[in-house]
Amino acid sequence: MKNLIKFYLVMDFLLVVLDKCVYTKSVNDDCVIICLYVDDMLIFGTCDDIVYKTKSFLASKFDMKDMGEASVILGVKVVRKGDSIILSQGHYVEILLKKFDYYDCKSVTTPYDGNSQLKKNKGDSMAQSQYAQIIGSLLHLMNFSRPDIAYAVGRLSRYTHNPNQDHWEALARLMRYLRGTINYGIEYSGFPAVLEGYSDANWISDSDETKSTSGYVFTLGGGAVAWRSVRQSIIARSTMESEFVALDLTGTEAEWLRNFLANIPLGMKPTPSVSIHCDSQSAIAIAKNKSYNGKNRHIQLRHNMVKQLLKDGTISINYVKSEGNLADPLTKPLGRKMTFETSRGMGLKPIETNK
Repeated sequence: MKNLIKFYLVMDFLLVVLDKCVYTKSVNDDCVIICLYVDDMLIFGTCDDIVYKTKSFLASKFDMKDMGEASVILGVKVVRKGDSIILSQGHYVEILLKKFDYYDCKSVTTPYDGNSQLKKNKGDSMAQSQYAQIIGSLLHLMNFSRPDIAYAVGRLSRYTHNPNQDHWEALARLMRYLRGTINYGIEYSGFPAVLEGYSDANWISDSDETKSTSGYVFTLGGGAVAWRSVRQSIIARSTMESEFVALDLTGTEAEWLRNFLANIPLGMKPTPSVSIHCDSQSAIAIAKNKSYNGKNRHIQLRHNMVKQLLKDGTISINYVKSEGNLADPLTKPLGRKMTFETSRGMGLKPIETNK
């Protein structure tokens, strides 16, 4: 692999410093991009000719096997539908459901029961090893193609070391949700061709929690390209503070994504600001103020970072109603209607029907 990387650089490919698995090369008005993972690679470009020449030249120097158009990469299926591309792990979900005996279960329409009040188990553990296996498998699915299960997986993973009956019932519900959405994939139609972000937080959802949950999702070309659901590292004193901590996390990711797009020879140049949508007007007001009052000094650093991102044009922050916030399902359980609508907003839909 090291020899291959050196060869790319000799061939005048440019290493994208933000992701050292990506190499780019521009030839006149065309470009080619190589994504490398160990000994596997994706090669794509603005025209067939430049891709063919790149493959031919590499094949003349290295022992390579051309697998044709990408159909599976890192366990994710690539499905083409007209001008759209769909990324799906339906085959992985099917294997997972069958392996743990959930394939014949009755499906449900939401991944997590909003009435569930999970607590840490203070008694004996219940089938901890199998619980951990399922959570590990779900983490892979969540990270690669299913942002709709991010909150549920994140919440359930907190009890991996000592699960009880309640935790198993919540996990079974998530598996039942996957049974009903087994053929979901993220569809990218190419429009809109601008990066947009959504930020949200859920302030201390129950008495067993001391820290809030942050969530963000970024969309590009009609589908989600980056998402995260994570427990905050500090204790927020109010809903506004938890929303602002989430906004800081979202801004950091927006900066990385924008810089990455600026370093590949595709898309608009100069790279536009990333519009971040937030449903907290108070957090937006704080972000645009020059300074905090004394009550909020413990998050002064986060304020300074967000303020700098606004000042240099990396991000802009806009208000969105909660029902239009695509990051909502990454911080809290939603009902059937909103689960469906936010999933569609992130580009998630059945592969067969794509309605």
